[in-house]
Amino acid sequence: MTKENMNNENKLSNDLNHNSVQTSQAETPKNLTTDLPENPATIYILDTNILLHEPFAFLSFKEHDVVVPMTVLEELDSIKDRNKDVSRDARVAIRALEDTLRDASPDEVLSGVKLPQNDEQHPSGCLAIINDYALEQTAHTLSFNENDNRIINAALHIQKKTPNKKIVLVTKDINMRLKAKGAGLAHVEDYRTDQLIDDIQFLTKGYHKFSGDFWDKIKAVDTELEGRNTTHYVARDTVPSAYINEYLLDESESFAGKVTGWDDEQLAILDLGRERLLTKTAWGITPKNIYQGMAMDALLDPNIDLVILTGPAGCGKTLLALASALEQVIERGLYDKIIVTRSTPEIAESIGFLPGTEEEKMAPWLAAITDSLEVLHQQDESMHGSLNYIMDKANIQFKSVNFMRGRSIQNALVLLDECQNLTAAQLKTIITRCGEGTKIVCSGNLAQIDSNYLTAVTSGLTYIVERFKDFPGSATINLNGVVRSRLASFAEENL
Repeated sequence: MTKENMNNENKLSNDLNHNSVQTSQAETPKNLTTDLPENPATIYILDTNILLHEPFAFLSFKEHDVVVPMTVLEELDSIKDRNKDVSRDARVAIRALEDTLRDASPDEVLSGVKLPQNDEQHPSGCLAIINDYALEQTAHTLSFNENDNRIINAALHIQKKTPNKKIVLVTKDINMRLKAKGAGLAHVEDYRTDQLIDDIQFLTKGYHKFSGDFWDKIKAVDTELEGRNTTHYVARDTVPSAYINEYLLDESESFAGKVTGWDDEQLAILDLGRERLLTKTAWGITPKNIYQGMAMDALLDPNIDLVILTGPAGCGKTLLALASALEQVIERGLYDKIIVTRSTPEIAESIGFLPGTEEEKMAPWLAAITDSLEVLHQQDESMHGSLNYIMDKANIQFKSVNFMRGRSIQNALVLLDECQNLTAAQLKTIITRCGEGTKIVCSGNLAQIDSNYLTAVTSGLTYIVERFKDFPGSATINLNGVVRSRLASFAEENL
C-alpha cells in the first residue's frame, strides 16, 4: 500500500469511527467503507445476482473499483450447496474472490486490494469487502430485515462518505434498482459487460433483404459453376456489413442466396434459388415460407455446426429442428442420436428427488417436443412404424440442462429449446460440450423470457446470435411469421 493510501486510510477510519456503533466487544468497528484511490472514475457495488450471472464479473470493470458487501458473500454461501445449476456459479465466484484476496490482510481486504491488470492501457482498480452488517445503526435508510436492503444501505453509506466519487449499484434485479433509486442512490445499473446490443431491434436476423430486384443493384458479376452449385462474385460494397452464412433476399422474390466468403474487393454469394429453398424436404415437412426455407437449408447443411433459430411462438422453430434431426439421423445416417434438452428453472432444485427416470422427469417440460413428434409421425406414418419405433430408431434422449456439465457429446444432433431463459455463461457451458461430429440447434422466443434477471438484450440467446454471426460454422435465422394457425397468428399480432 502506498504512503498516500495509508494516509487516506487513517483519515477515512477516523471519520468512520466517529459515526460507528459499538460492537459486542465494545470496540469500534473499523473500515466500514473502502479506502480507494482519491479520484477513481467509478466505484461499483455488486449484487449477488451479478456474480451468479458471471462469476468473474468483478474483473470486468477495468480501472474502476469494485465493492462486494458481506451480505453478498453470505448469499453465495447459502446457494453454493443447493441442488441448483446456479450453485456451481456461486462456488466459482467464491473461489475467484478468494484467489484475488488470498494474500491480503484483513485491513487490506476492507480497504481495497489491487485487481489483476487486464488492459495494458488502463491501470486496474481495487476490490474491497464492506461489512454492511456493522452499518445497521449508522446507515439504516431502509430496514435491515432484507438482504437487498442491506446491500442498498451499504451503497448509500459509501455514496455519503465519498461524495466526490460516482457510486453505482450493479444488480439484475429490476425491483432492487427501483428501491435503490427511491432510497436516494444516484446511480443504479444492470450488468452490461456481456450486453452486445442496446435494442432488440438491432439483433442480427440472419438475412439481408434488398428493396426491389437484387440484380438491379449489381453493376458487375463473375459467375462460377461447380457441379450443381452456382456462385456469384459481386462488389464487396453490395452488402458492406455482410457476414458469413448470411442469407440474401429481395422484395421482388426473384433471388435468394447465401454469403459464403469475401475479401476486400469481392463478395462470394451462393445462388440458392427461392424455388429450391421452398421445395426442400425433411421427414415429410416442406417450408411454408421463405424464412422456413432458409432455416431448413441451414439445418440440413452438414458444414454448419450451430444453427440459431429465433422468432415468435408458432413460427415453426421446434418442428423444423426436429424434422431435420430425424431426417439426418434416420434417413441420412449423419448422426448417431438426437439429444433434446431445454432450460428447466422450475425443476432445477427438485429434479434429482422426483421419482422416475430422467426422461420421465423431463416429460412435462418437453411437451413441445413430443407434440412435434406426434405431428411428424402423422405426416410420415405410412413410411415408418409407430412413434415409439421412430424414437428408438433415432435414439432420441431427453436430458436436463442441469446435467449437461462435464459431458463430451460426440456425433449427435443436440436440440436446445427455450434458450431465451439461459444466460451467456450457461449457453457457453452447453455449446462447449459438443465434440467432434456434433451439431447443435439453439431456438427460442425473446418475447417469452421467464427468468427474473434476463431481458431480451441480456439473454444468452441474444448474446450467441451476435457472437457467432462471423463464425463460418454457424447460421442464424429469424423465422418471421406465425404458421401454426390463423388463430395463433392473430394472437401474436394483436394481443
